[in-house]
Amino acid sequence: MIKAIKHMRAEDWGLFLISVLLVGGQVWFDMEIPAYMSTITTLVRTQGSEMVDIWSAGGKMLLCALGSLAVLIISGYVSAKLAAQYSRRIRREIFQRVQEFSMEEIDNFSTASLITRSTNDVTQIQMFVARGLRQFISAPLTAIWALSKIAGKQWQWTAVTGGAIILVLCSIVFIILYAQPRFRRMQGLTDDLNRVTRDNLTGIRVIRAYNAEGYQEEKFDVANSRLTRNALQAMRAMGVTRPVMRFTNNMLQVAIYCAGAYIIARQASDQQLITFSEMVVFSTYASRFVMSFMSLEQLFGMVPRVNVSAGRIDEVLETEPRIHDGQYTDGVEGEEGSIVFEDVSFRYPGTEDDMIHNISFTAKKGETVAFIGATGSGKSTIVNLLLRFYDATEGTVSVDGRNVKDYTQTALHNKIGYAPQRAVLLTGTVNSNVTLGDNGREEGGEEAVKQAVAIAQATEFVEKMENGYDADINRGGTNVSGGQKQRLSIARAVYRKPEIYIFDDTFSALDYKTDRTLRAALKAETADVTTILVAQRIGTIRDADKIIVLDEGRIVGMGTHSELMRTCDVYQEIAYTQLSEEELANG
Repeated sequence: MIKAIKHMRAEDWGLFLISVLLVGGQVWFDMEIPAYMSTITTLVRTQGSEMVDIWSAGGKMLLCALGSLAVLIISGYVSAKLAAQYSRRIRREIFQRVQEFSMEEIDNFSTASLITRSTNDVTQIQMFVARGLRQFISAPLTAIWALSKIAGKQWQWTAVTGGAIILVLCSIVFIILYAQPRFRRMQGLTDDLNRVTRDNLTGIRVIRAYNAEGYQEEKFDVANSRLTRNALQAMRAMGVTRPVMRFTNNMLQVAIYCAGAYIIARQASDQQLITFSEMVVFSTYASRFVMSFMSLEQLFGMVPRVNVSAGRIDEVLETEPRIHDGQYTDGVEGEEGSIVFEDVSFRYPGTEDDMIHNISFTAKKGETVAFIGATGSGKSTIVNLLLRFYDATEGTVSVDGRNVKDYTQTALHNKIGYAPQRAVLLTGTVNSNVTLGDNGREEGGEEAVKQAVAIAQATEFVEKMENGYDADINRGGTNVSGGQKQRLSIARAVYRKPEIYIFDDTFSALDYKTDRTLRAALKAETADVTTILVAQRIGTIRDADKIIVLDEGRIVGMGTHSELMRTCDVYQEIAYTQLSEEELANG
């Protein structure tokens, strides 16, 4: 719980202290009621007692009950406010921290785990603060207060109460040794179930196409069974201990009254009434004492999961991103649009071999530099390093004459218009997806959006959609085709009007006609802008100013299309598999 407490702010502590005072007031009201019960019992059994005295004691007891109710309602409101306020801020802090993570940190945690930590784990803490915090405070207060009230009474009553406490403590030890470890495992098993579910929903089309529903159901059943089995074991333990504690409390009442009857039978008549009143009060306080342990027993089922959740949340919040902002927002004067890789090598975290080796090239303003090579040759890795999703293991990556590590990440990304290999559309509209990250930077407004969409060859299908540029885009862009998603992704990059364009295999879902028309429009738009082009088709890159051929993470060829057709075996092999004899003859 210390890990959760250290993220509390001043306003949280203020509400917490108010809650402590309110719970203390509630305990005081509850502990005063048995005293008035004793007074009423004595008055009823005493000859000559005035009815007004009985009504007075009863009225005070009623006021205590009403006071306890009022304080309980107020403390519930304060606890709920504290829980909601605290959980809202923690969710925001987790989200902001994840936004700062590099791809390495995100890969280390996994997407499924980060989702669970920001939802289920935060909910566990919220439920504890809202429901368990008052018990956590009131249980020890009640136990101490009740113990002070029954101390020094008949030793027989004390003895049977001590026996009941031993049984309750045995139940708590059983919970600690058996149930708590299973509650701790609950969150990790929830991660596993979430991961399987996410994989299934993400890949539902492939799964159905290959009739792999049964295979996925088996994976889900395994994860679900582990979680269910673990939960059952923990809940069964709690299910056994609660009846045991209630039985212990009931038997304690029986034992106190039996012992009291034995004591009263051996006393003089003038002492019997006093002893009877003491017995009523003692049994009530003893019951409250045992009930306080029962409240703690309920907390023992909640605290392990809260501790695990707090630790998992703390792990995210305390993880420092490996990629930090530099101090510059602008490049070197006169170097606008330039890209330089100098002997760059990179190894993905957790792997033993470099993905790319000693990559060196230069792209000047207005040039188009294309990358081609087999799958896994390192093309997208170079893009990741240029965008600084990762930092190079060795060597230097420079943009506008300055090392990318020296820029603030916001400044670096503002220089780049990026259309990724897998087109990503967010829930919203066509307009909101094209202007993503605009932040008021683009002054053209609606006309700028239409121009970007037109360059991306998307005007026809966008204007046919209901509401046109304000048409809804479903989560993940499920209501548009793959080619349409790629064109909107390209429009987003064009709208940005950057210094550098990066098209990472962005044209793969386009037909040849659209591909050719789109590249012609882009060429006019990007005449004075540096373009990095990653593609599998030679037809897409053959007009580039410089083509870089990658093979197993190394540069094996660099030049124009015609130069590479004469000097690079790897490029020739790709060309022979893609181009006709006529196209080859025409260079």
